[in-house]
Amino acid sequence: MTLAVLVGLPLLGVGGLLVWDGGIDGDPRREVLPGVRIDLRTAMTRHGPVEYDLHGAEGSPVVLSVHAGLGGADQGRLFAAWLERDGFRVLSPSRPGYLGTPLESGRTSEEQADLLAALLDELGIDRVGILAVSAGSPVGYTFAARHPERTWGLVSIGGISKPRPAAGASSPVRRTFLNTVGQKLALLTAKVSVETIVAGTLDETSTFTEEQRTERVAYIMNTPHAREYFEAMFATTFPYQQRWPGTDNDAAQARRGGAPLERIGSPALVIHGTQDGDVPFDHGESAAGRIPGAEHHWMEHEDHLGFWLGPKANQAQAVASAFLRRHMPSS
Repeated sequence: MTLAVLVGLPLLGVGGLLVWDGGIDGDPRREVLPGVRIDLRTAMTRHGPVEYDLHGAEGSPVVLSVHAGLGGADQGRLFAAWLERDGFRVLSPSRPGYLGTPLESGRTSEEQADLLAALLDELGIDRVGILAVSAGSPVGYTFAARHPERTWGLVSIGGISKPRPAAGASSPVRRTFLNTVGQKLALLTAKVSVETIVAGTLDETSTFTEEQRTERVAYIMNTPHAREYFEAMFATTFPYQQRWPGTDNDAAQARRGGAPLERIGSPALVIHGTQDGDVPFDHGESAAGRIPGAEHHWMEHEDHLGFWLGPKANQAQAVASAFLRRHMPSS
């Protein structure tokens, strides 16, 4: 949706959107999905404050969920919810620039990796498995390389592994307008037609043909658990204002590239959809080829979100779960 279209809205309508709160639920102790409740807290580490959610029985193997762009601790918890049935404890921090973690706590992948290690110190957690997604994968890769003694396994899903060219920069006016009005238009559209949001999301996250996109939209809309999960995922991108600093920083770090993949010594599994339209499939191939001894699972004919929303999501999750169970600490 272009700025020109938004500016063309009737002033009364725009004024109404500005007054409307968007219905965003910002409760730090809310249910992000039926049965999945977060309890956001903040730890003061030696590198700065970090917001996090920690769920699961004490003493269980811990998986550190490193969220994607436009995310936060809520998204990290949601993306890792499938692990809970296998008895893992899930630690989901908000990376710097997201929600309650200030960008000053760490901009580069190296700084963020060290921040997460400091968080483990504060929480008394020795070693973790890592679940890293999309723009969070460079941080996951870097953590595994810089802190091998604290990493017992690594799973990357749709992860960035190579430098990415700069996208067109938006002006401050455009960004401000989209922050206040654009997100509310998206929320309003979702209330009127979730199907429109699903189709638009697939345009950005897949290289599907028109036929494939139509089939996937129908699958998500007509499969209760997939639709419910999509709506929950959509909700973890709001409010934009609390997620843009981290998202912009992720883009800057992605342009820099340089993930130390060859230095990763822990067991690693790379998962990627062959029709990923957000992070191209060759990022997965590159990571699997450069990480020593890495395993891979290619999701044929799947997009960026197929691991959670595709018809074969359960199979992909089973592969990742089996990998983590195989490498988790014995005690």
